[in-house]
Amino acid sequence: MQFLSITWNINPELITIGPIHLRYYGLLFVSGFILSYWLFTRMFKREDIPLAVLEKLTVIVAVATFVGLRLGHCFFYQPDYFLAHPLEIVLPVRFSPNFEFIGYQGLASHGGAIGILLGLWYFCRKYKKNYMWILDRIAIVIPLAGCLVRLGNLMNSEIYGNVTNLPWGFIFVREGETLPHHPTQIYEALSYLALFFILNRLYYRSSLFGIRFTLKRGMLIGIFLIILFTARFLIEFIKEPQVGFEENMLFNMGQLLSIPFIVGGVVIMWWSAKQNVPFNKNNS
Repeated sequence: MQFLSITWNINPELITIGPIHLRYYGLLFVSGFILSYWLFTRMFKREDIPLAVLEKLTVIVAVATFVGLRLGHCFFYQPDYFLAHPLEIVLPVRFSPNFEFIGYQGLASHGGAIGILLGLWYFCRKYKKNYMWILDRIAIVIPLAGCLVRLGNLMNSEIYGNVTNLPWGFIFVREGETLPHHPTQIYEALSYLALFFILNRLYYRSSLFGIRFTLKRGMLIGIFLIILFTARFLIEFIKEPQVGFEENMLFNMGQLLSIPFIVGGVVIMWWSAKQNVPFNKNNS
């Protein structure tokens, strides 16, 4: 029996000026980059690293993230469509033949993760930095940015869960729903926010819940990969399929793509324990 629910009918658009449509999603997405830059500034100052290095890192990561997000959606979720319409791969919005705005096209977080990993590899190779050193630092900021992106998905009334009788179920009116669904965007946002606080605490205090830790290189990125993608894997069980071919799959595409990252996190934690490199060793 349904007792309570939340009717969600938020207009995803903040401002519309002609063909320009500014959405909450875009604002939150950009806010994630701004907060990430600020957090990295604090870390670089703390470790006496020139901010000029951060400026180069920011440009490379921003480009790699967006390219990864876009290509991830195109080739993980709708390869047939985008291979038949290749020009739409580089255009993240869709217009009618009369150039009327229809809507935004998708981005995929797993693609963004791959893009970031490749962008950081390029940065480290070009500027002679240690790859694992930078991965440990970026692991701290990504969960906060991911939290904001998931809140953007909530404002778009997209990527939600199955029908639920829980009192916090959301009725996504703009998607034509009449029954409450799991607000999986909020579930993911909260799990990412908790991960951010855990990693941030470990970085600055080397302690958690009163327990002291001896941080080693690779530990933070290992923890990040294991917790974030395990949370994503579990939450996917109560999500509605994003594309038709997922309906009859034991594990959906989001879960299948999460498994390699979880395994990678376990391998990195093993490598970290074996190598026993101090966390704050010089980054070069």
